[in-house]
Amino acid sequence: MDSALSRAYSANPTLNAQRAAVRATNENVPQALSGYRPRINASADIGASISDSAFPAGAQGPGAPRTQSTSRLAPRGAGIAIDQNIFDGGKTRSSVSQAESQVLGARAALLNTEQNVLLDAATSYMNVLRDTAILNLNRNNVEVLEEQLRQTRDRFQVGEVTRTDVAQAEARLSQAQSAEILAGSNLKTSIARFRQNIGTEPKQLAPGRPVENLLPKSLPAALNIALSGHPAIIAALHGVDAAELQVKVTEADLYPVLGVRGTVAQRYDNQFFGDNRTTASAVATLTIPIYEGGQVYSRTRQAKETAGQRRIEVDTSRDSVRAAVVSAWGGLEAAKAQIVAAQAQVQAAETALAGVREEAKVGQRTTLDVLNAQQELVIARSTLVTAQRDRVVASYSVLSASGKLSAQTLRLKTEPYDARKHYDQVKGLLWGTQVPDGR
Repeated sequence: MDSALSRAYSANPTLNAQRAAVRATNENVPQALSGYRPRINASADIGASISDSAFPAGAQGPGAPRTQSTSRLAPRGAGIAIDQNIFDGGKTRSSVSQAESQVLGARAALLNTEQNVLLDAATSYMNVLRDTAILNLNRNNVEVLEEQLRQTRDRFQVGEVTRTDVAQAEARLSQAQSAEILAGSNLKTSIARFRQNIGTEPKQLAPGRPVENLLPKSLPAALNIALSGHPAIIAALHGVDAAELQVKVTEADLYPVLGVRGTVAQRYDNQFFGDNRTTASAVATLTIPIYEGGQVYSRTRQAKETAGQRRIEVDTSRDSVRAAVVSAWGGLEAAKAQIVAAQAQVQAAETALAGVREEAKVGQRTTLDVLNAQQELVIARSTLVTAQRDRVVASYSVLSASGKLSAQTLRLKTEPYDARKHYDQVKGLLWGTQVPDGR
């Protein structure tokens, strides 16, 4: 099973999509940090202007002749402007903290997705084993009943049994063949799920084993571990932090904003040929919002309500985790008890079938008694197979509900995914459109 879980951990599309979502969330941090950095813009322009001037005689003084002039210019210029934020009411600081909370929440959500994927993979693995075993049991049952029908027909020919016994054997064989077809259909469905969750077709699967050695010793211990560190709860708590910081980000729009703008520009032939000018300026600007129509106040109230919603969602997550732990623990205990009972049931059914067959040979049991005993044995063996599957799946469910189902806990032979690596790569990037993997 470990190899199948390792493949699911490294290649499952759902898990890889969540990892991509974490990497996208990491980019919120450099975006927020950009609020501390200057904005630099360059500009350039070029144009053409024609000016005709005419002065009548005497317009420029007594006796001055009439004059006319034409001026053709190509005014042009280039400049650069730098805007630097000095104070923005704490908006940038809150935005950075919010982005970091979003990153931590995304990492917790990734761990939760990892748990779900590994649990689905383990469940798919055990379902294939279970359905394969049940199919084999039903095939064997069909073979046994075919032989039983042959013997019954032979005995009918010599007058030892009646036509009713033959009909009973035929009916039970048809029922077994129908069960075999259904078991084959169930196996195909389980194989499809296996392919979906693990990425390959199942071949020569080894028996699955429960992971009870990795579980807490008691239900209260499991609850304490889950409620203190389950990724779903951690993600919800970071969601609260991000929502509360959003309130501060929104409120910052009500505070004054102080910034500095510096410009340098060079102009050529601006008003007349040879008119070259170089200008430079540095201006500090203070903007004080007075009234903006009530929009910011409404957005602030909205952000506070959203923060309240996130706090309630934390309680919802805790309740869900608690219920999952109790349910999974109960399922594990029930599966253990079912295995003991099913083993006893199989032993008793095997003994009963052997006895009924011997008694039928001397006429003390009917054909129906033999068929019923055979059916009870098939049911008992199927019940045992299902209980064994349930025990393994329940052990993984308890580990998942406790928040501890991971590649590290299972010691899978695969390289663990480090979500911090990409974060460290992009946090301080100042420019560039390529992601760290070169795309």
